[in-house]
Amino acid sequence: LDHASMAVKMATMAAMVTTGVAFMQAPTSLPRRLSTSASSSSFVSSPAPRSSLLSTSRLSKGSKEKTCVSGLGGLAMMADGKAKKIIVLGGDGFCGWPTSLHLSSQGHDVVVVDNLSRRNIDIEMGCDSLTPIQHPEIRLKAWEEVGGRAMRFVNLDVAKEYDLLVQLFKQEKPDAVVHFAEQRAAPYSMKTSKTKRYTVDNNVGGTNNLLAAVIESDLDIHVVHLGTMGVYGYGTSGGEIPEGYLKVTLPDGNPKEILHPAYPGSVYHATKCLDALLFQFYNKNDQIRVTDLHQGIVWGTNTPQTIKDERLINRFDYDGDYGTVLNRFLMQSAMGVPLTVYGTGGQTRAFIHIRDTCRCIEAAINNPPKKGERVEIFNQVAETARVRDLAKMIQDQTGCEVNYLNNPRNEDAENELVVSNNKFINFLGDMIRLESQEGLFDEVQTITSTYKHRCIKEKILPASFWNKRTAAACADNTLEVMKANVPEGEKKLGGVFM
Repeated sequence: LDHASMAVKMATMAAMVTTGVAFMQAPTSLPRRLSTSASSSSFVSSPAPRSSLLSTSRLSKGSKEKTCVSGLGGLAMMADGKAKKIIVLGGDGFCGWPTSLHLSSQGHDVVVVDNLSRRNIDIEMGCDSLTPIQHPEIRLKAWEEVGGRAMRFVNLDVAKEYDLLVQLFKQEKPDAVVHFAEQRAAPYSMKTSKTKRYTVDNNVGGTNNLLAAVIESDLDIHVVHLGTMGVYGYGTSGGEIPEGYLKVTLPDGNPKEILHPAYPGSVYHATKCLDALLFQFYNKNDQIRVTDLHQGIVWGTNTPQTIKDERLINRFDYDGDYGTVLNRFLMQSAMGVPLTVYGTGGQTRAFIHIRDTCRCIEAAINNPPKKGERVEIFNQVAETARVRDLAKMIQDQTGCEVNYLNNPRNEDAENELVVSNNKFINFLGDMIRLESQEGLFDEVQTITSTYKHRCIKEKILPASFWNKRTAAACADNTLEVMKANVPEGEKKLGGVFM
């Protein structure tokens, strides 16, 4: 593309992002439940007044609805009215980069830390980001030019360079550390024995190093960790999933709150469960202040900051290992490739737009638990939806075909998912919704249309399998339409990329 054409496209996408920002700041009516079948399960949230001490979520299962009220104080953006020094570990990644820019734009002093391992995995897999992401130094220079604020980049491996991490903390004296520095793809964590071992060593070792470094630094650092909804598992739980802690009655009749039981579905998800146990221990033993964010599947590409200059553009993964399901669908529809739905598509998952991810993280940073309080846990999600319903919505908009593939994962083909997100909703108001923000679909499709020449179509198909049985079942998968329609309720291997 010539510079003039690129300028027009970037301006168009900026207008779409601005529209989304306006929607977030002034939520209107309650959005419709995302459903194209009677068996679909999702929740929708109705924002409480900002001055209220109560937050309300309406949860639906089929045609039945119930209202849950939680007596939680509202979150505030600048709780103490002061900008903070924040170190973002993993700040070069899909969520880390836009979060770093967002925090900087809000007046915080941000240091970006990354060992660029995700870029090295691109080389390993022979598949780059669909968008041409720039070197960190170029990104930071561009942000200083267009954003008017400076950020510093430190190349550091959190899992291996403990002494340098401690030194960094003592030098920078951060108020908060945001922890993205983990291998984030469930499929990649199941690819080979090498990737399984790397995921455990990197994720669990890195988290332990972070917590030990906070103690050794003798600083009161608030740790904000990006976790996953996958710690709860993706079976039908039989009720609403609370935010981290489950109320139970002990055999002697006394009530108690316990950490919600873990039910990981991959090596990656298992590391997040182990992270949660480490947080509980260090919080109990050393009073480290921790906020753990159990996030849904992230969709979208740009934020109001990344859209300012092409050099700031966020990465966009479309491959079978790292591409998140909705972004993959939008990319495939823009390229005329049939949507790759796994199994029946009956897997219900939680979703959140990348811009709301940034806003949620800042809210968590500015509302830390007090010293001695237990680990704070938020469910960082906007809504839930079935995968086949997402495919149907995009098919209705674009006319693309849907390709039902044998599934690489080993999990339930159909599940319900009802989730509480009361803590965030009172601050954020209504978050970006799938059906109400079709313009944001257009923004993602514009990105994919602009850079589709960089796509390697063969990389779209799943290339990581949970076990030998799923690998054998997927041997016949192809980008050509295999099965135009899967009867609802048919049981095939279940799952969805996370």
